[in-house]
Amino acid sequence: MPKRVMIGKVKSNKADKTITVVVERKKNHPLYKKVISFRKNFAAHDESNEANIGDTVAIEECAPKSKTKTWILKEVVERAL
Repeated sequence: MPKRVMIGKVKSNKADKTITVVVERKKNHPLYKKVISFRKNFAAHDESNEANIGDTVAIEECAPKSKTKTWILKEVVERAL
């Protein structure tokens, strides 16, 4: 079974080997047909501390690394300015 991959922005990298990634999804409301955006935070494992705040990253589902970390940094898609 393929693992899920999500793309989002790094919100925090203060913890060692951990980043917080905000993933935003857009969905049409079933009745009013208006586009609604949903945001969710994910804690991801960053072994080499390569991601910085504002970077766009891809995270991949993995076996639990800790109580809250079930995602791992796959790649840095775009660096922040």
